[in-house]
Amino acid sequence: MEKYLVAGLGNIGAEYAHTRHNIGFRILDHLARRHGVGFHTDRLGATAEIQLKNKVLVLLKPSTYMNLSGLSVGEAARYQNLEPSDILIISDDVALPFGRIRMRKSGSAGGQNGLKSVIGALGTLDGPRLRIGVGSPNVKMDLADWVLAKIPQEQRREWGKIEDAAWEALNLWLTEGIDAAMTKANGFRLNAGE
Repeated sequence: MEKYLVAGLGNIGAEYAHTRHNIGFRILDHLARRHGVGFHTDRLGATAEIQLKNKVLVLLKPSTYMNLSGLSVGEAARYQNLEPSDILIISDDVALPFGRIRMRKSGSAGGQNGLKSVIGALGTLDGPRLRIGVGSPNVKMDLADWVLAKIPQEQRREWGKIEDAAWEALNLWLTEGIDAAMTKANGFRLNAGE
């Protein structure tokens, strides 16, 4: 069976569970629930496996804090003998408004330190990534404080739609390729009128 790694970035520890920076972890939790699998902890982090047709998805929530995510992702990639094109990284993005997602084939970290760590560990800008918009503060506020703040209750109520859109993008990536996934994901709007 073909194997793929899907790494959701976030910070370990209960105090970070509902923060904007832990969007990657939340997406993986949704995927695991959707397929009735649980995570187990090993030295790389919390992992779970999902089988889709003839493919195996290894879900990874790194055992490091965000800024060192590459340590876990890089080791998992080497252990599984995967190419960067077989590794999807899911992270938060302050440059995207809440309710938007963006998929890319490759590119820079765009200021996201966890993604920067992963790029460094893999040694390439190539490799798909799915960014989940968390917006940016509309008042003068440090971005670190913004991403480490809890997701507001009104946004949590909309969260299921974003999780479903991320799942659809992931599924298209596996079945029809990155271009189809990008078209679908990049056209997603939480509120269709936007």
